[in-house]
Amino acid sequence: MKRLIIIVLLFFAAIAVSPILIGEKGYILIAMGEYTIESTIVTALMMLVVLFIALVFTLKIFKGGISLSLTAWHKLIFAGQRKGLRRLNKGIAAYVLGDYQQAEHLLVQSAEPSKSQQIAYLLAASAADKQALATNSKHYLAQLEHYNENVKEVGIESILVTLDLCIKHQEYKKARGILDKHHKLIGHDDRLLAQEIELSLIEQRYGYVIEQLNKARKSKQINDERIENWEANAFYHAFNQQITSQDNHALQQYWDGLGRKVKQRERVLLSYCQVLAEHQIHQPLSKILLPIIKKGANTQLLKAIRKLPLTHCDELIQAVQKHLHHDQHNAKWLSALAHLSLAQGNFAMAEKAFNSLVHLEGQQYDDVDLQAFAKLLADQGQLDKSIQVYQKLLLK
Repeated sequence: MKRLIIIVLLFFAAIAVSPILIGEKGYILIAMGEYTIESTIVTALMMLVVLFIALVFTLKIFKGGISLSLTAWHKLIFAGQRKGLRRLNKGIAAYVLGDYQQAEHLLVQSAEPSKSQQIAYLLAASAADKQALATNSKHYLAQLEHYNENVKEVGIESILVTLDLCIKHQEYKKARGILDKHHKLIGHDDRLLAQEIELSLIEQRYGYVIEQLNKARKSKQINDERIENWEANAFYHAFNQQITSQDNHALQQYWDGLGRKVKQRERVLLSYCQVLAEHQIHQPLSKILLPIIKKGANTQLLKAIRKLPLTHCDELIQAVQKHLHHDQHNAKWLSALAHLSLAQGNFAMAEKAFNSLVHLEGQQYDDVDLQAFAKLLADQGQLDKSIQVYQKLLLK
């Protein structure tokens, strides 16, 4: 405001002084090509003052106008993004509340406008999966491939969810590509290690899985049961590959090459026995099972033996009968005798052992015993007795 007052005063001062200067006229001549402009010095000075004042006013108005237009322009440009973010927030809320259909709809609509394509498409894929819409889920996962964002930006959790969905939808190549891209993180995050093992089992890389099991055992995030299931799966197929791709001798060499502690693991031992029993390799199988039965210390292992597809059980039955001579009402040995006799084809002995077992006090049998006993009775045409056993199984 002060500047404006000074400018106005100067303007009027110029007007006041100009008559004095009129007596001593000076001229200015400006030539531009064929055009010439002639003016007195006083007139030129007055025009300059007027132009200067006009310029000041123009700048004042223009400055305020620019400020106003930038604010309006910002609101106009980012209106779509703000709307997208609102839909994204609503979609996440719907997902948390379990309204997966609405969540999928909102998340897909918000992906592009909100500039949050990674989280929007990922949650949309998960929401579609929870509705059993595999096609939609795969489509959203495919959209994620266009946005190769850094793991520091999206977080390792996004990678884990993507991997889980890819494996669930049998997109194994895509899952392998993701794991290979982030292979340096596998050694630093146990969750990625678990996904690596799961996928490697699907890819039938059993030797590699067996190597990774040592790392998994050191993890505090992976529970023992999950590791044991991986171990049983990997070793069973590794043993099976030896005998199907080569011969019995290769299988024996592979077993002999394992460490003593590895052989003593229950899941590894049972996987080996399973393969031996399936291929009817009787001598090595009896060599392993007979000491276990003679010792009789590992009850869980004895129960697991009942499920093996055994056929030649003479030596094993004799070892069980010796235990029963000392304690004929022992449920553990009655169950073992019943199942081994059933596998051997001695149905009379099996039925007698099962009858003794189910009539012991305190229900010392389990579901495996009842199912085998009921099937045995049904196969022999004793349907009434079989139904009674099944009823016990249902009421148990």
